[in-house]
Amino acid sequence: MAEHQPEEQPPITELDAPGAGRSRTGRAAALARLLHHECTRLLQLYKERETFLLDHTPDSGRILSLSPDSEEPSSEETVQLLHAALRQCLGLLHCVILKEEEEWGELEGDYETMRTNVRARLEHLLHSTKSLAESESKPLEVTPDHQCNEEPDGAGGAFGLKMWTYRVLLELIHWADHAVQTLHILHTETTGAEET
Repeated sequence: MAEHQPEEQPPITELDAPGAGRSRTGRAAALARLLHHECTRLLQLYKERETFLLDHTPDSGRILSLSPDSEEPSSEETVQLLHAALRQCLGLLHCVILKEEEEWGELEGDYETMRTNVRARLEHLLHSTKSLAESESKPLEVTPDHQCNEEPDGAGGAFGLKMWTYRVLLELIHWADHAVQTLHILHTETTGAEET
């Protein structure tokens, strides 16, 4: 039997710490890396709790799909698009939390704690991308962009909710990874310094 390891956060390296002394793009990129790590951990905790997922895989299609207005969007347009996707991710996570609490009540455990961390980190990243891409002609919102009024994937019941939650967590990982790549490129362009 595998020994349960206590919850430990990985050490935050200088590159990951979204602290002072770094450019806005560098801090945003570090925040995105931290969000990606936490989203991955959240999915791991969910799969540990919902062991039936070992036998089920959700539809592979994306929940969110955004396309740029132009074929070769500028860095600013790319970050605005990323910001829109992150707002929708926050909306989806908000819905997951509401629906899980409606179904099972407010629980306290590693999964719920990490879910709260991911929501806070995502909100923080939204503020960062807003400050990087907002302009007078294109004001950006940081509120969740999703209404929680439809049934998840059209399937009711606890099983439908669990599969939908799994898909949302996969979507969070996808867009957090996209944020890492986009913000790294922006940071490289802005500073001219390559970071790993």
